[in-house]
Amino acid sequence: MPTGGESDAHRNLKRLALGWARARRLVLAATEVKLPRAAYRADVAAATPRILSEGALTAVFECKASRADFQRDSAPEERAKVAALARRLDALRALIAAHRPDLRRGEELFAEFDAYDLRGLKHETHDRLAADLQTAQRKLHEGTKFAKLGRWQAASLLYVVTEEGVMEPSEVPDGWGWLVRRGEGLELLVRPGLNPGTPEQRVALLERIAARAGRPVA
Repeated sequence: MPTGGESDAHRNLKRLALGWARARRLVLAATEVKLPRAAYRADVAAATPRILSEGALTAVFECKASRADFQRDSAPEERAKVAALARRLDALRALIAAHRPDLRRGEELFAEFDAYDLRGLKHETHDRLAADLQTAQRKLHEGTKFAKLGRWQAASLLYVVTEEGVMEPSEVPDGWGWLVRRGEGLELLVRPGLNPGTPEQRVALLERIAARAGRPVA
């Protein structure tokens, strides 16, 4: 067991998150980075080079090696409601997708993950369920690190990184991506939302990454 209370599994997830980020242009990366504007440390934070250029990105990864670890950052009374709403919404989206193949589109950044773009779809039941699920998910993570980092837009991209079985798709915090360990790699199961942020926010995070990694900002 590593010192400081960190498990081998948690340390391994951080290592895999670093490798995953660096393979996707987020090559400036470090672990245990103190975040700007927040009294939190990110398990992993990463950024693309030329942080002021158009298309530059930052990312924060939170690693959860066990169900108990994840549940410390969620509100238990909301889990059943979130799961039920997510099942209903998934079933409805599958039905819509079957009848509207024109909505299918390839993903530019992660081409292996195809998605259905429902943003222009006018469907009263779908819109109501989606709004109800978003509200329930906010309550599930209300006051937690997940909620605060999302609200503060701590990075362009936010990911939770877990072992298998740690959480259900319905429990992924709103706006976060979900990476699951498969052997010696990570598989993206839920794509994150993109937080636009500002160049100043990106620079502030990069400075923290550089300080933690012990190198100057380029």
